[in-house]
Amino acid sequence: MTPQPSPEAGAAVKAADRAHVFHSWSAQDLIDPLAVAGAEGSYFWDYDGTRYLDFTSGLVYTNIGYQHPKVVAAIQEQAAKMTTFAPAFAIEARSEAARLIAERTPGDLDKIFFTNGGADAVEHAVRMARLHTGRPKVLSAYRSYHGGTQQAINLTGDPRRWASDSGSAGVVRFWAPFLYRSRFYAETEEQECARALEHLETTIAFEGPATIAAIILETVPGTAGIMVPPPGYLAGVRELCDKYGIVFVLDEVMAGFGRTGEWFAADLFGVVPDLMTFAKGVNSGYVPLGGVAISGKIAETFGKRPYPGGLTYSGHPLACAAAVATLEVMAQEGVVENARRLGETVVGPGLAELAERHPSVGEVRGVGMFWALDLVKNRETREPLVPYNAAGEANAPMAAFAAAAKKHGVWPFVNMNRTHVVPPCNVTASELKEGLAALDAALTVADEYTV
Repeated sequence: MTPQPSPEAGAAVKAADRAHVFHSWSAQDLIDPLAVAGAEGSYFWDYDGTRYLDFTSGLVYTNIGYQHPKVVAAIQEQAAKMTTFAPAFAIEARSEAARLIAERTPGDLDKIFFTNGGADAVEHAVRMARLHTGRPKVLSAYRSYHGGTQQAINLTGDPRRWASDSGSAGVVRFWAPFLYRSRFYAETEEQECARALEHLETTIAFEGPATIAAIILETVPGTAGIMVPPPGYLAGVRELCDKYGIVFVLDEVMAGFGRTGEWFAADLFGVVPDLMTFAKGVNSGYVPLGGVAISGKIAETFGKRPYPGGLTYSGHPLACAAAVATLEVMAQEGVVENARRLGETVVGPGLAELAERHPSVGEVRGVGMFWALDLVKNRETREPLVPYNAAGEANAPMAAFAAAAKKHGVWPFVNMNRTHVVPPCNVTASELKEGLAALDAALTVADEYTV
């Protein structure tokens, strides 16, 4: 679709937004939201007719891009048939969505509890783990994000937690592996893996294994920096959980449904958790939907014992119809394979070339359509381009980089000293090359802050 400029309409949308919309994660008087007129495929545009290649996939959820006609049609058809129905009943869209998800989950994660999004999926996964084990504590990693609701934000390991950290949520944190900024003085991936596992087992020992219900990890951490775990780490965590009777929870809200070039990132590592959370890509965010995939062992706990949890809109028909259509589209169009292939042949090599040219790029890491550039002031010292949790003037280098990227037609996903490359999983090679060229131009601005 060719965007048609309509500045007057854009001004009206913007005025209503600023008068009445309260935005998340923002100081309300300091933001200037872009008024978006439309979106299609990998692009969106404003009311001035400026078009942007979306390297954020919304918030890492439009895995099949915007306005896919088959998913739009499925939502319309479901709305005409049955717009809504209570979760206690068996309905076709809900049953079929659960079946198709269970077909793709690893191991025996064959029972699906539907939620409205990723954060409440995490809430319920933790509740299930505590009820299953009768234990109170949950271990989570620094450099993680698990959602904005009360338990999920307390499990989160980045600064968004601080304002809401109750200090009484039964959460204990540990360091997960990340060789580029190692907490273990490691020099190789093998050392990083071994030392991270030793650190985790020591944490378990000193906290008391009999007090720990679950360990939760993002299979590949998302907004924290897309740190792909080293070979053997997740398998090692699985072994520790088995050894101490701890429930292993993998958070696949961002990494799931093709983002890493596999249906689930767990498939990259051959690991089966006890519980797995999902959302976002399950239906490309067209209608809010999330859930927990549950192993047979944990499902059995609630075979004769009621599970004390639920949501009014659990398994909403419109959301589930969108999920069915999305999963069918992904299978028919080879979306997962596309993400894997282009990650290996276009994104990975392209970002490596950018790193060679730009001193502001400290490290490139990622897989599939899930990548990050770690931006630095100094490659030798690895000093970040901006300080941890920078704001205001301290964040000026990243703000300047983001503005330059937008000027060149790509909408970036920036967080702290990182820019993420997370386009739709059905993106084309030509679109990726266009985006990489825009990043190339924008990185010259970041280079100006290096020493």
